[in-house]
Amino acid sequence: MNKLNRFLHDFLPAWAAEWLDILVPLIEVVLIGLGAWLVMRVARHLTRKLTSTYALPVTVATVFLRSVAVLIYGGAVLWALERLGVSGAVLWTAFTGFATVGAVAFFAAWSVLSNLFCALLIYVTRAFRIGDVVELLESGDKPGVKGRVIDINLVYTTLLESGDPASGTSLQLPNSLFFQRALRRWHGAAADGAILPAQQIRT
Repeated sequence: MNKLNRFLHDFLPAWAAEWLDILVPLIEVVLIGLGAWLVMRVARHLTRKLTSTYALPVTVATVFLRSVAVLIYGGAVLWALERLGVSGAVLWTAFTGFATVGAVAFFAAWSVLSNLFCALLIYVTRAFRIGDVVELLESGDKPGVKGRVIDINLVYTTLLESGDPASGTSLQLPNSLFFQRALRRWHGAAADGAILPAQQIRT
Protein backbone atom coordinates (compact mmCIF):
# COMPACT_ATOMS: atom_id res chain seq x y z
CA MET A 1 0.00 0.00 0.00
CA ASN A 2 2.86 2.44 0.75
CA LYS A 3 4.45 1.75 -2.65
CA LEU A 4 1.11 2.42 -4.32
CA ASN A 5 0.78 5.70 -2.41
CA ARG A 6 4.24 6.82 -3.50
CA PHE A 7 3.48 5.90 -7.10
CA LEU A 8 0.21 7.87 -7.07
CA HIS A 9 1.91 10.85 -5.40
CA ASP A 10 4.49 10.95 -8.21
CA PHE A 11 1.88 10.45 -10.90
CA LEU A 12 -0.88 12.85 -9.71
CA PRO A 13 -0.72 16.64 -9.54
CA ALA A 14 -0.08 18.32 -6.19
CA TRP A 15 -3.72 19.24 -5.48
CA ALA A 16 -4.84 15.67 -6.10
CA ALA A 17 -2.02 14.24 -3.97
CA GLU A 18 -3.33 16.21 -0.97
CA TRP A 19 -6.77 14.65 -1.38
CA LEU A 20 -5.11 11.28 -1.76
CA ASP A 21 -3.65 11.54 1.74
CA ILE A 22 -7.21 11.91 3.08
CA LEU A 23 -9.06 9.47 0.84
CA VAL A 24 -6.71 6.48 1.09
CA PRO A 25 -6.96 6.10 4.91
CA LEU A 26 -10.74 6.55 4.71
CA ILE A 27 -11.00 3.85 2.03
CA GLU A 28 -8.85 1.55 4.16
CA VAL A 29 -11.11 2.14 7.17
CA VAL A 30 -14.18 1.34 5.06
CA LEU A 31 -12.54 -1.87 3.81
CA ILE A 32 -11.62 -2.87 7.37
CA GLY A 33 -15.21 -2.31 8.49
CA LEU A 34 -16.53 -4.28 5.53
CA GLY A 35 -14.13 -7.13 6.28
CA ALA A 36 -15.24 -7.24 9.94
CA TRP A 37 -18.89 -7.30 8.84
CA LEU A 38 -18.23 -10.20 6.44
CA VAL A 39 -16.39 -12.18 9.13
CA MET A 40 -19.36 -11.68 11.48
CA ARG A 41 -21.73 -12.90 8.75
CA VAL A 42 -19.67 -16.09 8.44
CA ALA A 43 -19.61 -16.47 12.26
CA ARG A 44 -23.42 -16.12 12.42
CA HIS A 45 -23.85 -18.71 9.66
CA LEU A 46 -21.54 -21.20 11.41
CA THR A 47 -23.26 -20.58 14.76
CA ARG A 48 -26.70 -21.23 13.26
CA LYS A 49 -25.38 -24.45 11.73
CA LEU A 50 -23.86 -25.62 15.03
CA THR A 51 -27.01 -24.65 16.92
CA SER A 52 -29.20 -26.74 14.64
CA THR A 53 -26.74 -29.67 14.55
CA TYR A 54 -26.24 -29.97 18.32
CA ALA A 55 -29.62 -28.52 19.42
CA LEU A 56 -27.87 -25.77 21.39
CA PRO A 57 -30.06 -23.30 23.29
CA VAL A 58 -30.48 -19.84 21.78
CA THR A 59 -28.87 -18.20 24.83
CA VAL A 60 -25.60 -20.10 24.30
CA ALA A 61 -25.48 -19.06 20.63
CA THR A 62 -26.23 -15.43 21.58
CA VAL A 63 -23.45 -15.25 24.20
CA PHE A 64 -20.98 -16.87 21.78
CA LEU A 65 -21.84 -14.43 18.98
CA ARG A 66 -21.53 -11.43 21.28
CA SER A 67 -18.10 -12.58 22.43
CA VAL A 68 -16.95 -13.08 18.84
CA ALA A 69 -18.38 -9.67 17.88
CA VAL A 70 -16.41 -7.96 20.65
CA LEU A 71 -13.16 -9.57 19.44
CA ILE A 72 -13.75 -8.91 15.73
CA TYR A 73 -15.07 -5.36 15.97
CA GLY A 74 -12.57 -4.45 18.70
CA GLY A 75 -9.72 -5.62 16.48
CA ALA A 76 -11.22 -3.77 13.52
CA VAL A 77 -11.43 -0.52 15.50
CA LEU A 78 -7.79 -0.79 16.62
CA TRP A 79 -6.67 -1.54 13.06
CA ALA A 80 -8.72 1.36 11.69
CA LEU A 81 -7.25 3.76 14.23
CA GLU A 82 -3.75 2.60 13.26
CA ARG A 83 -4.52 3.30 9.59
CA LEU A 84 -5.80 6.78 10.54
CA GLY A 85 -2.43 7.59 12.08
CA VAL A 86 -3.01 6.99 15.77
CA SER A 87 0.28 6.20 17.48
CA GLY A 88 1.12 2.54 17.94
CA ALA A 89 2.24 3.27 21.52
CA VAL A 90 -1.17 4.76 22.31
CA LEU A 91 -2.94 1.73 20.81
CA TRP A 92 -0.69 -0.69 22.69
CA THR A 93 -1.32 1.14 25.99
CA ALA A 94 -5.06 1.06 25.39
CA PHE A 95 -4.95 -2.61 24.42
CA THR A 96 -2.93 -3.66 27.48
CA GLY A 97 -5.27 -1.64 29.72
CA PHE A 98 -8.37 -3.31 28.29
CA ALA A 99 -6.65 -6.71 28.42
CA THR A 100 -5.80 -6.21 32.12
CA VAL A 101 -9.37 -5.22 32.95
CA GLY A 102 -10.65 -8.18 30.92
CA ALA A 103 -8.31 -10.60 32.71
CA VAL A 104 -9.43 -9.35 36.13
CA ALA A 105 -13.09 -9.64 35.10
CA PHE A 106 -12.45 -13.12 33.69
CA PHE A 107 -10.98 -14.44 36.95
CA ALA A 108 -13.67 -12.69 39.00
CA ALA A 109 -16.40 -14.39 36.95
CA TRP A 110 -14.60 -17.70 36.48
CA SER A 111 -17.25 -19.80 38.23
CA VAL A 112 -20.00 -18.33 36.06
CA LEU A 113 -17.94 -18.72 32.89
CA SER A 114 -17.06 -22.32 33.72
CA ASN A 115 -20.76 -23.12 34.14
CA LEU A 116 -21.50 -21.45 30.82
CA PHE A 117 -18.80 -23.49 29.10
CA CYS A 118 -20.03 -26.69 30.76
CA ALA A 119 -23.57 -25.95 29.52
CA LEU A 120 -22.16 -25.88 26.00
CA LEU A 121 -20.32 -29.16 26.64
CA ILE A 122 -23.50 -30.82 27.95
CA TYR A 123 -25.21 -30.10 24.63
CA VAL A 124 -22.24 -30.90 22.40
CA THR A 125 -21.30 -34.17 24.12
CA ARG A 126 -24.97 -35.13 24.63
CA ALA A 127 -24.21 -36.09 28.24
CA PHE A 128 -27.95 -35.90 28.96
CA ARG A 129 -31.07 -34.17 27.70
CA ILE A 130 -34.18 -32.64 29.19
CA GLY A 131 -36.39 -35.52 30.33
CA ASP A 132 -33.51 -37.85 31.24
CA VAL A 133 -33.18 -39.22 34.79
CA VAL A 134 -29.64 -38.71 36.05
CA GLU A 135 -27.75 -39.26 39.30
CA LEU A 136 -24.57 -37.55 40.47
CA LEU A 137 -22.45 -39.97 42.49
CA GLU A 138 -20.11 -39.05 45.31
CA SER A 139 -18.43 -42.43 44.75
CA GLY A 140 -19.39 -45.64 43.00
CA ASP A 141 -20.93 -47.32 46.08
CA LYS A 142 -22.88 -44.38 47.57
CA PRO A 143 -26.19 -42.98 46.31
CA GLY A 144 -26.01 -39.44 45.07
CA VAL A 145 -28.23 -36.58 43.93
CA LYS A 146 -30.88 -37.95 41.59
CA GLY A 147 -33.70 -36.45 39.54
CA ARG A 148 -35.30 -35.91 36.16
CA VAL A 149 -33.78 -33.08 34.09
CA ILE A 150 -36.46 -30.42 33.55
CA ASP A 151 -34.29 -27.45 32.50
CA ILE A 152 -30.74 -26.68 31.34
CA ASN A 153 -29.72 -23.03 31.26
CA LEU A 154 -26.38 -21.26 31.05
CA VAL A 155 -25.58 -21.63 34.76
CA TYR A 156 -27.78 -24.32 36.31
CA THR A 157 -29.33 -27.68 35.46
CA THR A 158 -32.63 -28.19 37.27
CA LEU A 159 -33.54 -31.71 38.42
CA LEU A 160 -37.02 -32.72 39.51
CA GLU A 161 -36.19 -34.67 42.65
CA SER A 162 -39.68 -35.92 43.51
CA GLY A 163 -43.29 -35.32 42.54
CA ASP A 164 -44.06 -33.07 39.57
CA PRO A 165 -43.18 -29.46 38.68
CA ALA A 166 -46.41 -28.20 40.29
CA SER A 167 -46.10 -30.13 43.59
CA GLY A 168 -42.71 -31.62 44.20
CA THR A 169 -39.10 -30.84 44.99
CA SER A 170 -36.41 -29.77 42.55
CA LEU A 171 -32.67 -29.17 42.70
CA GLN A 172 -30.61 -26.56 40.86
CA LEU A 173 -27.09 -27.83 40.28
CA PRO A 174 -24.21 -25.84 38.72
CA ASN A 175 -23.40 -27.20 35.26
CA SER A 176 -19.72 -27.61 36.17
CA LEU A 177 -20.70 -30.16 38.84
CA PHE A 178 -21.65 -32.68 36.15
CA PHE A 179 -18.02 -32.75 34.98
CA GLN A 180 -16.55 -33.11 38.46
CA ARG A 181 -18.41 -36.26 39.54
CA ALA A 182 -19.46 -39.57 38.06
CA LEU A 183 -22.80 -39.36 36.28
CA ARG A 184 -25.34 -42.20 36.22
CA ARG A 185 -28.22 -42.17 33.71
CA TRP A 186 -31.38 -44.17 34.33
CA HIS A 187 -33.25 -45.75 31.40
CA GLY A 188 -36.65 -47.31 30.72
CA ALA A 189 -38.64 -48.66 33.65
CA ALA A 190 -35.81 -47.92 36.07
CA ALA A 191 -36.03 -44.23 35.13
CA ASP A 192 -39.83 -44.20 35.54
CA GLY A 193 -39.53 -45.56 39.08
CA ALA A 194 -36.58 -43.39 40.06
CA ILE A 195 -38.67 -40.29 40.86
CA LEU A 196 -41.02 -40.34 43.83
CA PRO A 197 -44.56 -39.42 42.68
CA ALA A 198 -46.34 -36.39 44.10
CA GLN A 199 -49.03 -38.36 45.96
CA GLN A 200 -46.32 -40.19 47.93
CA ILE A 201 -44.82 -36.84 48.96
CA ARG A 202 -48.13 -35.63 50.38
CA THR A 203 -48.58 -38.83 52.34
